[in-house]
Amino acid sequence: MASMPSASFSSPCRQASERRRSFAGLCSSSVTALRGSRFEVRKISKRMVFSCVPAAASYVPPTVSETKLSFLKAYKRPIPSIYNTVLQELLVQQHLMRYKKTYQYDAVFALGFVTVYEQLMEGYPSSEDRDTIFQSYITALKEDPEQYRIDAKKLEEWASSQTPSSLVDFASREGEVEAILKDISERAQGNGNFSYSRFFAIGLFRLLELANATEPAVLEKVVSFFITSTTFPLVSINSIFVILQLCAALHINKPSVDRDLDVYRNLLSKLVQAKELLKEYVDREKKKREDRSASQKANEAITQFVGDISVF
Repeated sequence: MASMPSASFSSPCRQASERRRSFAGLCSSSVTALRGSRFEVRKISKRMVFSCVPAAASYVPPTVSETKLSFLKAYKRPIPSIYNTVLQELLVQQHLMRYKKTYQYDAVFALGFVTVYEQLMEGYPSSEDRDTIFQSYITALKEDPEQYRIDAKKLEEWASSQTPSSLVDFASREGEVEAILKDISERAQGNGNFSYSRFFAIGLFRLLELANATEPAVLEKVVSFFITSTTFPLVSINSIFVILQLCAALHINKPSVDRDLDVYRNLLSKLVQAKELLKEYVDREKKKREDRSASQKANEAITQFVGDISVF
């Protein structure tokens, strides 16, 4: 008798088992091939049922163009180009910071941005529009504008009550702001998300300024340096030491702070130019209005004179 393949004599149970294993392997392979999927085994009526269950799709952050469009949709009124150019540049930079994988909002970052924004928008024709633009800008980044304002004010009030030594000694004390700074320090050491940025550097400098951790009028020296100089402004050894201490306490790389303050110089330079252009624009428009008013009054006088002649 011719031999028959051994598979022909496999028991129905064994075949069923093989089919289950084959199906499970196929499903497992499919799971491997699909990103963001998971393999689930469920027991229904004493039978093992294998199913591939897709997980939630991976988060895809918005593009720069989408963030800019969100801003334009939120604030539909025209912004003078003097301000809009710098605002758009800031928005692009902050978008890239905001959507880094290691980004996590913190109050020092908020203080830095609010400081830059207030300096940029100082002298804006309408204070109400200035606040609305701020809200639209932060909302376009999918963050809370109110939180920015509250946290910035909180840090400013706290720093104003500090001395240089108490400012850098926050880790040994208890308090709401101290807890915020401790959390930043922990995350900067790798215990959580932390993404250093130039707004963070500016926030640090603002804390130092408010705590009088530099010589009197040092801010003016630094601003002057940012606009005209290529060397670091002359501050006391004590001031430099305090800056070093604060960076060390927060586990922040001071050379990075220096580098980003240099970027801040470029922004302030644009700000100075913008304000000069704005002043020229306002003066020019004022003169045009005065000329139009004078011309209108002259026309009215002529019309009145002609009318008087007609009556005469």
